[in-house]
Amino acid sequence: MLAVFEKAIGNPPEELKLPSMGLETMKSRQDIVEIVRSLWPDSTVYSLANGNYMASSQENESPSQPRSTVVTDDIFCIITGALENTTVLRRHYGLPRQATDAMVIVEAYKVLRDRAPYPSDQVIKDLEGKFAFILFDARSGTIIIARDREGCVELHWGITGDGSLVCCNDLNITGEACGKSCAPFPPGCIFMNGSGLKSFDHPLYKVRAISREDDNGLICGVMFQVDLYTRLPSIPRTGSAANWAENAAVPGEENI
Repeated sequence: MLAVFEKAIGNPPEELKLPSMGLETMKSRQDIVEIVRSLWPDSTVYSLANGNYMASSQENESPSQPRSTVVTDDIFCIITGALENTTVLRRHYGLPRQATDAMVIVEAYKVLRDRAPYPSDQVIKDLEGKFAFILFDARSGTIIIARDREGCVELHWGITGDGSLVCCNDLNITGEACGKSCAPFPPGCIFMNGSGLKSFDHPLYKVRAISREDDNGLICGVMFQVDLYTRLPSIPRTGSAANWAENAAVPGEENI
């Protein structure tokens, strides 16, 4: 699975730009499309507004990590891996037995976006299993990226030369698109383009970027991990002000 969003929508962490090597290898969004089509000949590419897109493929799909895609009500969701409590979640959200894991995630997002006055990490925390997913709501411009607690499913993200956000489960694609400006997506975390990166296991603590240096003292990579010594300030939540749609509002043009 792959997602590429322009800087104004993706709003990637600035720390992804820290590595100072390999910047000349960064690709444009159109270049990345061509890379995907060459490496994933069977891929399905979903073209979005302003040159943004998502893509899915069954290339080298593992039985233990199936892939599922759903597009409904202008919401795109791609998941790699599997939820272990799908049956419970289907009942909770009133979904039919044939609902896929991607459908369950979309419904969880809709409930939180439309009705629930509680933070996103509480819904993501209910997802059990080995998974990584990317969700995009084209109407609101909301992006959600999440990875399971143990990091069992591979997921990487990075930033291109023009500041676009790239997220993919194939390190070859992320590395070629972003050079050294890429990193593993941290396990047990959720990223929203309006509120940033946070841990759904430790939502009260900051997720911090840690740089790595080579022998010459140049930053050659970053990784993100929960800083259990830095507690985030508490924000009172009232009514629906804390829902995903408002948390993820991004200035600028609205995608369609």
